[in-house]
Amino acid sequence: MRYFVTGEQHRKALLNALVLMFLGYIALLWVSNGLMYFNHMDLTPDSVVLYYLGSEEQFTPPRSYQGMLEVSHFHLFSMGMLVLTLTHLMLMTEFSVRLKIWLSGLTYLSALADEAGGWLVRFVDPLFAWFKIAAFLLLEFSLATLLFVVIGALIRAQIQLRRSSSK
Repeated sequence: MRYFVTGEQHRKALLNALVLMFLGYIALLWVSNGLMYFNHMDLTPDSVVLYYLGSEEQFTPPRSYQGMLEVSHFHLFSMGMLVLTLTHLMLMTEFSVRLKIWLSGLTYLSALADEAGGWLVRFVDPLFAWFKIAAFLLLEFSLATLLFVVIGALIRAQIQLRRSSSK
Protein backbone atom coordinates (compact mmCIF):
# COMPACT_ATOMS: atom_id res chain seq x y z
CA MET A 1 0.00 0.00 0.00
CA ARG A 2 2.82 2.40 0.87
CA TYR A 3 4.12 2.12 -2.70
CA PHE A 4 0.88 3.48 -4.15
CA VAL A 5 0.57 6.31 -1.63
CA THR A 6 4.15 7.52 -2.11
CA GLY A 7 4.25 6.85 -5.85
CA GLU A 8 7.24 4.51 -5.57
CA GLN A 9 5.84 2.11 -8.18
CA HIS A 10 6.35 4.81 -10.81
CA ARG A 11 9.84 5.68 -9.64
CA LYS A 12 10.86 2.01 -9.69
CA ALA A 13 9.67 1.67 -13.28
CA LEU A 14 11.60 4.80 -14.21
CA LEU A 15 14.72 3.57 -12.42
CA ASN A 16 14.44 0.20 -14.18
CA ALA A 17 14.08 1.94 -17.54
CA LEU A 18 17.11 4.15 -16.86
CA VAL A 19 19.24 1.17 -15.85
CA LEU A 20 18.13 -0.71 -18.99
CA MET A 21 19.17 2.27 -21.13
CA PHE A 22 22.54 2.34 -19.34
CA LEU A 23 22.96 -1.37 -20.00
CA GLY A 24 22.20 -0.77 -23.69
CA TYR A 25 25.02 1.76 -23.69
CA ILE A 26 27.31 -0.78 -22.00
CA ALA A 27 26.32 -3.38 -24.61
CA LEU A 28 27.58 -0.95 -27.28
CA LEU A 29 30.79 -0.55 -25.28
CA TRP A 30 31.11 -4.34 -25.19
CA VAL A 31 30.74 -4.53 -28.98
CA SER A 32 33.23 -1.72 -29.57
CA ASN A 33 35.72 -3.44 -27.23
CA GLY A 34 35.58 -6.52 -29.42
CA LEU A 35 35.84 -4.47 -32.60
CA MET A 36 38.89 -2.62 -31.28
CA TYR A 37 40.59 -5.89 -30.34
CA PHE A 38 39.93 -7.40 -33.77
CA ASN A 39 41.04 -4.21 -35.49
CA HIS A 40 44.54 -4.75 -34.03
CA MET A 41 44.80 -8.54 -33.85
CA ASP A 42 42.83 -11.75 -34.04
CA LEU A 43 42.61 -14.92 -31.98
CA THR A 44 45.96 -16.28 -33.12
CA PRO A 45 49.10 -15.94 -31.00
CA ASP A 46 51.07 -14.67 -34.00
CA SER A 47 48.78 -11.66 -34.41
CA VAL A 48 49.04 -10.82 -30.71
CA VAL A 49 52.83 -11.07 -30.79
CA LEU A 50 52.96 -8.95 -33.94
CA TYR A 51 50.79 -6.26 -32.31
CA TYR A 52 52.86 -6.02 -29.13
CA LEU A 53 56.36 -6.78 -30.42
CA GLY A 54 56.06 -5.19 -33.87
CA SER A 55 57.59 -6.45 -37.09
CA GLU A 56 60.63 -5.31 -39.03
CA GLU A 57 59.17 -6.85 -42.21
CA GLN A 58 55.96 -4.84 -41.89
CA PHE A 59 57.68 -1.76 -40.44
CA THR A 60 55.54 -1.79 -37.30
CA PRO A 61 57.22 -0.75 -34.07
CA PRO A 62 56.75 -2.60 -30.79
CA ARG A 63 54.35 -1.10 -28.28
CA SER A 64 56.24 1.40 -26.17
CA TYR A 65 56.39 1.28 -22.39
CA GLN A 66 54.92 4.78 -22.16
CA GLY A 67 52.11 3.99 -24.61
CA MET A 68 51.19 0.82 -22.75
CA LEU A 69 51.38 2.64 -19.41
CA GLU A 70 48.97 5.33 -20.64
CA VAL A 71 46.51 2.72 -21.92
CA SER A 72 46.76 0.73 -18.68
CA HIS A 73 46.27 3.86 -16.58
CA PHE A 74 43.00 4.61 -18.35
CA HIS A 75 41.85 0.99 -18.57
CA LEU A 76 42.48 0.16 -14.93
CA PHE A 77 40.21 3.00 -13.84
CA SER A 78 37.52 2.65 -16.48
CA MET A 79 37.30 -1.14 -16.37
CA GLY A 80 37.25 -1.00 -12.58
CA MET A 81 34.31 1.40 -12.67
CA LEU A 82 32.52 -0.65 -15.32
CA VAL A 83 32.94 -3.92 -13.44
CA LEU A 84 31.99 -2.28 -10.14
CA THR A 85 28.81 -0.88 -11.66
CA LEU A 86 27.78 -4.10 -13.38
CA THR A 87 28.52 -6.30 -10.38
CA HIS A 88 26.68 -3.86 -8.11
CA LEU A 89 23.64 -4.04 -10.37
CA MET A 90 23.91 -7.84 -10.36
CA LEU A 91 23.87 -7.84 -6.55
CA MET A 92 20.33 -6.46 -6.71
CA THR A 93 19.07 -9.45 -8.69
CA GLU A 94 17.49 -12.56 -7.22
CA PHE A 95 20.26 -14.90 -8.33
CA SER A 96 22.10 -17.03 -5.78
CA VAL A 97 24.89 -15.53 -3.70
CA ARG A 98 27.23 -18.24 -5.00
CA LEU A 99 26.59 -17.18 -8.62
CA LYS A 100 27.04 -13.51 -7.72
CA ILE A 101 30.38 -14.15 -6.01
CA TRP A 102 31.62 -16.44 -8.79
CA LEU A 103 30.64 -14.08 -11.62
CA SER A 104 31.96 -10.99 -9.82
CA GLY A 105 35.31 -12.60 -9.11
CA LEU A 106 35.59 -13.97 -12.63
CA THR A 107 34.88 -10.57 -14.15
CA TYR A 108 37.40 -8.72 -11.99
CA LEU A 109 40.03 -11.40 -12.57
CA SER A 110 39.49 -11.45 -16.34
CA ALA A 111 39.68 -7.63 -16.56
CA LEU A 112 43.01 -7.64 -14.72
CA ALA A 113 44.28 -10.59 -16.76
CA ASP A 114 43.32 -8.90 -20.02
CA GLU A 115 45.28 -5.81 -19.05
CA ALA A 116 48.26 -7.82 -17.82
CA GLY A 117 48.30 -10.00 -20.93
CA GLY A 118 49.71 -7.32 -23.20
CA TRP A 119 52.43 -6.45 -20.70
CA LEU A 120 53.39 -10.11 -20.38
CA VAL A 121 53.63 -10.55 -24.15
CA ARG A 122 55.62 -7.36 -24.61
CA PHE A 123 58.05 -7.57 -21.71
CA VAL A 124 58.17 -11.20 -20.51
CA ASP A 125 57.61 -13.78 -23.24
CA PRO A 126 55.69 -14.04 -26.53
CA LEU A 127 54.15 -17.30 -25.31
CA PHE A 128 51.87 -15.18 -23.11
CA ALA A 129 49.95 -14.42 -26.32
CA TRP A 130 47.81 -17.46 -25.48
CA PHE A 131 47.13 -15.94 -22.05
CA LYS A 132 46.17 -12.60 -23.65
CA ILE A 133 43.71 -14.30 -26.01
CA ALA A 134 42.15 -16.37 -23.21
CA ALA A 135 41.89 -13.31 -20.93
CA PHE A 136 40.21 -11.26 -23.67
CA LEU A 137 37.68 -14.01 -24.40
CA LEU A 138 36.99 -14.55 -20.70
CA LEU A 139 36.49 -10.80 -20.18
CA GLU A 140 34.10 -10.54 -23.10
CA PHE A 141 32.20 -13.62 -21.92
CA SER A 142 31.94 -12.45 -18.31
CA LEU A 143 30.84 -8.92 -19.28
CA ALA A 144 28.21 -10.34 -21.64
CA THR A 145 27.00 -12.69 -18.90
CA LEU A 146 26.70 -9.79 -16.45
CA LEU A 147 24.77 -7.79 -19.02
CA PHE A 148 22.35 -10.63 -19.73
CA VAL A 149 21.86 -11.44 -16.05
CA VAL A 150 21.07 -7.85 -15.10
CA ILE A 151 18.94 -7.16 -18.19
CA GLY A 152 17.01 -10.39 -17.61
CA ALA A 153 16.39 -9.49 -13.97
CA LEU A 154 15.21 -6.00 -14.88
CA ILE A 155 12.87 -7.28 -17.59
CA ARG A 156 11.41 -9.78 -15.15
CA ALA A 157 10.97 -6.98 -12.60
CA GLN A 158 9.21 -4.81 -15.21
CA ILE A 159 6.85 -7.67 -16.09
CA GLN A 160 6.09 -8.31 -12.42
CA LEU A 161 5.59 -4.59 -11.86
CA ARG A 162 3.08 -4.40 -14.73
CA ARG A 163 1.24 -7.51 -13.53
CA SER A 164 0.95 -6.19 -9.98
CA SER A 165 -0.18 -2.73 -11.13
CA SER A 166 -2.87 -4.18 -13.42
CA LYS A 167 -4.53 -6.07 -10.57
